[in-house]
This record gives sequence, C-alpha cells and structure tokens, in this order.
Amino acid sequence: MIKFLDLQKINAKYESELKQAAAAVIDSGWFLMGEKLANFEKELSQYIGCSNAIGVANGLDALRLILNAYIEMGVMSEGDEVIVPANTYIASLLAISDNNLVPVLVEPSAKSFNLDIDLIEKHITPKTKAIMVVHLYGQVCWSEDLVALAKKYKLKIIEDNAQAIGATWQGIKTGNLGDAAGFSFYPGKNLGALGDAGAVTTNDPALAEQVRALGNYGSKKKYVNEYQGLNSRLDEIQAAFLSVKLKYIDEENQHRRKLASLYLNGISHSDIQLPNPVNSNFNHDANPEHVWHLFVVRCKRRNDLQEYLTNNGIQTLIHYPIPPNKQLAYAEMNHLDFPLTNAIHDEVLSLPISPVLTVDEVGKVIAILNNFDR
Repeated sequence: MIKFLDLQKINAKYESELKQAAAAVIDSGWFLMGEKLANFEKELSQYIGCSNAIGVANGLDALRLILNAYIEMGVMSEGDEVIVPANTYIASLLAISDNNLVPVLVEPSAKSFNLDIDLIEKHITPKTKAIMVVHLYGQVCWSEDLVALAKKYKLKIIEDNAQAIGATWQGIKTGNLGDAAGFSFYPGKNLGALGDAGAVTTNDPALAEQVRALGNYGSKKKYVNEYQGLNSRLDEIQAAFLSVKLKYIDEENQHRRKLASLYLNGISHSDIQLPNPVNSNFNHDANPEHVWHLFVVRCKRRNDLQEYLTNNGIQTLIHYPIPPNKQLAYAEMNHLDFPLTNAIHDEVLSLPISPVLTVDEVGKVIAILNNFDR
C-alpha cells in the first residue's frame, strides 16, 4: 500500500531531536508561554521575513484572532463583509462568521482552484473590509491586481496560509504578502506539530499586540483583562517540536516540488485534469514558488478512479467532498449556486505526496493511474 500520508515515517526522521525537545520541556517544568514559544516565534518570523509571529492554538484560531483584533482596533465592525473563496475548507468561513462578520463567497479559478482575482471587484460593497486569500493546496494566490484592488478600496488582505508555509511570490514568502496571515501546524501540514498548533504573522505591531492579548484571555497583564478574549496559546512542547521541524521545511518542500513535477509531466490519461497553478510554465514543470501541500487532480468519474486506485494499493483522499455553502452549518447559504465550486468538489481527488514518498512510488502511481479503464 502506498499511503496517502505516512506521519509515523515523517516524524521518525526527527525522532531523536523530537524526543530531546520533549525532554527539555518536561525537565524545565515550564509548559506555557515560555522560552520554547519565544524561540519558535522568533524563528518563524525570521523564516517568513516579517516582524511579528504569535503562536496560537490552531489555524482556525489564527484567523479568528486576526479578525477579532481588527474589530477591537475599529478597523472592522460586526456585520462587515469579508470576501473569501467559495472553494476552501470551512475553517476560512468559520473564522469570519464567528466574529459576526459576513463571508462573501467568490468562485475560484478553473485552472488553479484558488480565488479568481478577476471576480473580486464586482462583489465589493461599502461594507467590504477585507479579502481573505487562501493559498489552497500549497499554491500561491497572489497578484499585483489583488494588491491594487485592496489599495483602491482600502481593504485588508488576510492570508489563510494553513497549507502553504514556504511558498513564495517574487521572492516574498506567503505569510508576509498581506496585512496578516494565519498558519496551521496540524500534524498533516507541510510543517506539522504533534497535535494542534497555529500562528499569526504580521508586520503591524499594533495588530500583533492585539492578537497576543486576545489569545491570552484578552489580557496583556496577568489578571487584568481588557477584552473578552480566548484561551488560544501555543504550548511549549509543540513550539519545541516545531522549532525542530522548521529547520527542514525548505528541504521537504523541495522534495514535494520534485514529486509534483513528476506527476505533472507523467500523468497522461485524457480523463484526468491536472492542476495548473499560477505561474506554472507550459510544459507543466512544478513552479518552485508553490509547495504542493496537496496534489489534486480532477476527474468526472472521481469515485470510480478512487476505487480503482484503492484496489491497486494506492491511498487517496478527497479535499473536500462538500463545499462550505452546501454544509448544514451554513444552511442560509445552501441556496447559493457556485457551479465551478460544486464541480470541483464533485471531481477532485488528492494523490499521495509527502516528504517521505519516493520517486519510485510516484512512478508506480503514475503508471497505475494512466491505465485507468484500460
């Protein structure tokens, strides 16, 4: 069986360092808001190239806290609108609605599956205050037109960078392109903790201070609570683990790019639509700006293809089977029609890709996939 993602094998590469990191935290007797967190925040901000990084409990909280901070700062008010891609994981929307803001869904690009920047302007109203771009599947969603649009309408750009740590746009890393960014370090991410974890990055010191306070019960000083905040703190042991794994992220992302290039150049089945990320060249070589958290293809007979691959020892997943506007959690949106988003969710299939997947294994996946129905 070729596993979709072998977390045991991934973490085994760093077993000794991870155990040393855990032992150091245990021996210190300090488990929250200590030296390990401070070190990781410094390392992350230096890696991303921004001035501030704040560790939080998970990726959803990272986005929630950014929006909450903007409300507390008077930049946004309840009922304001945030533009967000219709084709995204539900966490992007939950962060918006949890703050009593209104998610305004926009169709993605048929090529990249990322937010179609050309469609944004017609959805902007006087109540629009931000655009949330999602670097979906580890593919960069950015352009000069996006920046110009935000400037024209005085909008904040918030990056959902849960899947794209290490990706770059013209030499600048995602997480340092917009006004603020939310990261997830869920175990399966390119930079994965051994539990839930997340972070916020920004070059705005006032926003950073606000996020840090809101994630600590709304407190800047112990037992003095200025805001109705959350308990959303990145603990010492996960921070220590992440410091270990951050050292290897570029190497692992480069391996992902190599595997993606093999897929892009090797898959030839006429029923399989390959990803066509922004800035990829005409022979489908993997662009080094993207980090390929997922390698997602489309097939109108997706379920048949998945069954065929399973029967041939290849594990796949579907990201994601139901779009947010069709979820019961957003029943008020169930009537909205997003034809491309619906088609994508009906047709996408994620192939194995990871830092421990081998070239030979990818070759096997390609060979089996190209023989689908033959």
